[in-house]
Amino acid sequence: MEFKDHVCELLNTIDACQVFFDITVNFDLTRNYLDLVVTYTTLMIILSRIEERKAIIGLYNYAHEMTHGASDREYPRLGQMIVDYENPLKKMMEEFVPHGKSLSDALISLQMVYPRRNLSADQWRNAQLLSLISAPSTMLNPAQSDTMPCEYLSLDTMEKWIVFGFILCHAVLNSDAAALSLWKLALQSSTCLCLFRDEVFHIHKARRPVWIQTNTNKCSNVFSLQGSMHRERRKFLRSALKELATVLADQPGLLGPKALFVFMALSFARDEIIWLLRHADNIQKKSTDDFIDKHIAELIFYMEELRAHVRKYGPVMQRYYVQYLSGFDAVVLNELVQNLSVCPEDESIIMSSFVNTMTSLSSTRGTVEDGEVFDFRGMRLDWFRLQAYTSVSKASLGIADHKELGKMMNTIIFHTKMVDSLVEMLVETSDLSIFCFYSRAFEKMFQQCLELPSQSRHSICFPLLCTHFMSCTHELCPEERHHIGDRSLSLCNMFLDEMAKQARNLITDICTEQCTLSDQLLPKHCAKTISQAVNKKSKKATGKKGEPEREKPGVESMRKNRLLVTNLDKLHTALSELCFSINYVPNLVVWEHTFTPREYLTSHLEIRFTKSIVGMTMYNQATQEIAKPSELLTSVRAYMTVLQSIENYVTIDITRVFNNVLLQQTQHLDSHGEPTITSLYTNWYLETLLRQVSNGHIAYFPAMKAFVNLPTENELTFNAEEYSDISEMRSLSELLGPYGMKFLSESLMWHISSQVAELKKLVVENMEVLTQMRTSFDKPDHMAALFKKLTSVDSVLKRMTIIGVILSFRSLAQEALRDVLSCHIPFLVSSVEDFKDHIPRETDMKVAMNVYELSSAAGLPCEIDPALVVALSSQKSGHCNNIHCLAKAINQIAAALFTIHKGSIEDRLKEFLALASSSLLKIGQETDKMTTRNRESVYLLLDMIVQESPFLTMDLLESCFPYVLLRNAYHAVYKQSISANA
Repeated sequence: MEFKDHVCELLNTIDACQVFFDITVNFDLTRNYLDLVVTYTTLMIILSRIEERKAIIGLYNYAHEMTHGASDREYPRLGQMIVDYENPLKKMMEEFVPHGKSLSDALISLQMVYPRRNLSADQWRNAQLLSLISAPSTMLNPAQSDTMPCEYLSLDTMEKWIVFGFILCHAVLNSDAAALSLWKLALQSSTCLCLFRDEVFHIHKARRPVWIQTNTNKCSNVFSLQGSMHRERRKFLRSALKELATVLADQPGLLGPKALFVFMALSFARDEIIWLLRHADNIQKKSTDDFIDKHIAELIFYMEELRAHVRKYGPVMQRYYVQYLSGFDAVVLNELVQNLSVCPEDESIIMSSFVNTMTSLSSTRGTVEDGEVFDFRGMRLDWFRLQAYTSVSKASLGIADHKELGKMMNTIIFHTKMVDSLVEMLVETSDLSIFCFYSRAFEKMFQQCLELPSQSRHSICFPLLCTHFMSCTHELCPEERHHIGDRSLSLCNMFLDEMAKQARNLITDICTEQCTLSDQLLPKHCAKTISQAVNKKSKKATGKKGEPEREKPGVESMRKNRLLVTNLDKLHTALSELCFSINYVPNLVVWEHTFTPREYLTSHLEIRFTKSIVGMTMYNQATQEIAKPSELLTSVRAYMTVLQSIENYVTIDITRVFNNVLLQQTQHLDSHGEPTITSLYTNWYLETLLRQVSNGHIAYFPAMKAFVNLPTENELTFNAEEYSDISEMRSLSELLGPYGMKFLSESLMWHISSQVAELKKLVVENMEVLTQMRTSFDKPDHMAALFKKLTSVDSVLKRMTIIGVILSFRSLAQEALRDVLSCHIPFLVSSVEDFKDHIPRETDMKVAMNVYELSSAAGLPCEIDPALVVALSSQKSGHCNNIHCLAKAINQIAAALFTIHKGSIEDRLKEFLALASSSLLKIGQETDKMTTRNRESVYLLLDMIVQESPFLTMDLLESCFPYVLLRNAYHAVYKQSISANA
């Protein structure tokens, strides 16, 4: 009610003073007057749309009565106003009859501005609007206009003035051709106007009842479809803004003289974008082709680019216009003031202060670079006062008689804004915070932009628009700051996340293609090529019936035509476009929160790379199938090559991605608790390959340094040699790295420790017999009797064989790790090896174990296996039968156990050798066939134990076991193998 009273009082005062309104002369006064009328009209229309308005004011009055003990004095008037404004337009038309003269004068003054702004795209194109290069000779000339502030005045604002203004003073449409012309143009341009944010006013729905009562049916068939006209405008503006942004990026100094062009371009583009947004959301017709613009992102992007130029080169513009104000505007204004025939004292003081303010800038023009803060708000406020003084009918100095003064001052005010109000000018001409209230349309535009590869490079404009949202808040309504701020943050986060996901998907598709190409180069695919080469002649004879010749790898790179575009080309093009957008800004600030688009991409790449590496193992738990390490390594390297190429598109540290992902893959679980390739391969080798070795389906062949399948009734689903030869173990070491191989070793040692635990139980069972045998090794007859008392001898042999198999596999893994590290860090490995080889024998065992642990981590063989020592200390609570693995098992188990129990390893092994040789010599004297079965093989096993041991020597063996027996044993075993093969 108070607002309504104040508005009515002000309008009556304006009519009484017979104020002169002309948008081209007293711009600020006319604009604020028209804004007042439109704001008042809009408020009343919105009020009439509140369905429960009567109940709300009734509740308000009841609450007031309960609080103060009496009804609100204004309640009857408020209630009457609600009733009177049931049809707000009808009521306001009656109210504005006395104000018709002032309102119509202000509106008709738009005839010099609005028609010039509301032109078709063809007219803009013919006039080469906004082009800096159309006339190169005048490129450095400052952009001038007699109606400077009107050039970037919002078209949407002018249309609201015209539509609402002429509805309120409709009588002038019958009497003034200029008014009717403006009215027609406004109806042709839009079908709905913005009342407040996403609340709209449908012009033609509201017009019909007005027509019936105002008899102005001359305009009933004026409007037509506007979609095509605005579509062509947007098309023109895309190319015009692109040209403008490109020229200014190359020559930012042109921002000084051509600043008007920049703000005109921003205003024109903003008007077209808002028009499309409003009409697309409220259009009733089914055919909406003209209201869907898949290239809208490009227009918004060039707007953001121009805004960025203005912010970046603001000091350039400031310096230019400080000099302009002091060197030109002050002189011209001084001449105009001097030529005034009549100038009252108050007006003279104000205009003299204008001249003095601008003249004083000549002494500060060098301080722009020093960051001096300019403030011309007082000068602009004085000009607004002066407009009010000189626009009343009885003014001594009437601005209607001195229009040149008004136009010059409007130009000066624009120049002052270029010095101290660039940010405010950007908000005035290019604010798109209205997207905050059209979230669904906003998201739809973003999705359309991502779906169109040619537009994806402009997708960054959508997160940038989120920075506008806070400009639609108002200090009188602080409650909504958090709501709007949260919406801007969530939308910005969603947009950047979707962009990163799209880029990630494109990168994944490229990686898949590259992995396929790399897979074609694997050795397993050459068999067909070799076969075709061998059978080439026979295939020629068979002619067409033969198998078609297989394409060789690399054929895809041969281009017969430049126009031929492969799927990989399309993916790279789409990726480069999208990465341009992600890389466009290093960061952006939304509601005091900083977003970094590149970090979104980095995090998504890390997650996808992790999943892809695990996925490429192709591990099937049901069938126990897994990819060969060499094939996985080839795929991972192809993947990494593609990821490294991303640095050509986006400024990200891809090495950080590799480190984060690949280091996690060397652990048992990744950061998300998911299994890694280390855990998958460790489980597969232990549970599948080595288990089949224990079952007798696979044997270890030291000469081949690989495990090999044995012929059995049930063929295995995999070839052990393809997973355990030296090349595969090197590939495994490359993938798992030292940390992963250490985890593999620890897992192997855990299995060994479980076997040793069972062996300890067997030793405890036979403790008395073993003690007697230890002291009776020089009594053959007594030893033979004691041997027959031993129980579970076969179990001991089997478990020791299992331990030997595991240790043999570990030695393969360690050797592969050593080879890999020697290639990557040869100097460090050689230093560790030298350190290990020169450790003194008398060194404390704890120190020695530290050295051995370091050496073992580098894949170097050690006298004492530190991993086995750790595994066994935690228990304080070849041939087809793999018997040759016993030698490694005996040596390493003995070394580990005697280290734990602080015994002399060399002395204990000498004792073992004496016992073993005595027993074997006793066997040589036996005649029983069962007792002497495989005697020669056991002799060779003793020889292998000595050869494997770093603590026993051949001299020591010969001192207690004749070498002639070993020579005869080798000959006998060889003859036996020949006969078996025959």
